[in-house]
Amino acid sequence: MHILGNIGKSSLLAASIFWMIILSDTFDLDMVPYIFLSLIPIYIICALTILITICPIFWFLENDNYSKQRIFKTYFPIYTIIAFGFCLYSIYKSSFDVFVLSFYVSAYITTTQSWVWFSKEKVEIK
Repeated sequence: MHILGNIGKSSLLAASIFWMIILSDTFDLDMVPYIFLSLIPIYIICALTILITICPIFWFLENDNYSKQRIFKTYFPIYTIIAFGFCLYSIYKSSFDVFVLSFYVSAYITTTQSWVWFSKEKVEIK
């Protein structure tokens, strides 16, 4: 499993979505330094989320009889339903604040895409 590559792609995707939503609401040139500074916490949050919620599922369940595609088909729907409910509830409780909305939308899209990247990795033939 190429965890660092997945975390890197997820971080860039999350940062892009996060800032596209915020900048579509308000654009100010003074925000440009914050875009670059935000890459550090976004990377940390993506890394922790992937390492705590997605990787253990693949680490503990993947074996010769249970492939990545089977893990994906079994657990991805459950994960996305729980993640969607949590994100929707958090957005609702924040009264649809733009920053909270952009955080949870980017988190949901990024984690679901991360699942796809993990399940689509090429299998090495030994």
